[in-house]
Amino acid sequence: MRIDIITVLPELLKSPFEASILKRAIDAGLVEVHFHNLRDYTSDNYKSIDDTQFGGGAGMVMMVEPIDKCISALKAERNYDEVIYMTPDGETLKQGIANQISLKENIIILCGHYKGVDQRVRDHFITREISIGDYVLSGGELGAAVLCDAVIRLIPGVLGNETSALTDSFQDGLLAPPIYTKPREYKGWKVPELLFGGNLPEIEKWREEQAYLRTKERRPDLLDEN
Repeated sequence: MRIDIITVLPELLKSPFEASILKRAIDAGLVEVHFHNLRDYTSDNYKSIDDTQFGGGAGMVMMVEPIDKCISALKAERNYDEVIYMTPDGETLKQGIANQISLKENIIILCGHYKGVDQRVRDHFITREISIGDYVLSGGELGAAVLCDAVIRLIPGVLGNETSALTDSFQDGLLAPPIYTKPREYKGWKVPELLFGGNLPEIEKWREEQAYLRTKERRPDLLDEN
């Protein structure tokens, strides 16, 4: 997979990709992540990428021309499956969306800023709009990092255990069940005996029941969706 991120603050975005799972995925050649500074595609001496709104109103708007130039330059080199715009009014990022995007080969992510982008960008270039929640950030960079993390960890070979991602919360519409590790007892707090019996069907049944109960208690809305 190749991910091209268009941003006005590439330095803000780079650090998450220089550590942990994301860095290992890049070093292993499982994913390529490239950052493109939108100011490199401007046509004036001031490297302007925004201007005031037509019709008046507070806040600056990202202009269509530099975004067009950047996306067009990328598309001249390869085909892209998605051009994603990070915006608070996009569809809310959920596990199913991350699953879908992880199957793509090449994607572009455009990070919004200020009041957002000229509507013509959304009308003519963007194929999907994604939000990470019902709140507003200073820009789309942190949202793009969240999306990339959620997607990259699903690529085969990124996680040490291939089945790990498949048992995460939300993969089956439920929250994950309780999990335990050593020691078996700590300060009198014991791990359920069932987990030591070696009866895998019973353990899986227990986990399914616990996942349902946890979801019912903490996120009943997920059960309504199913």
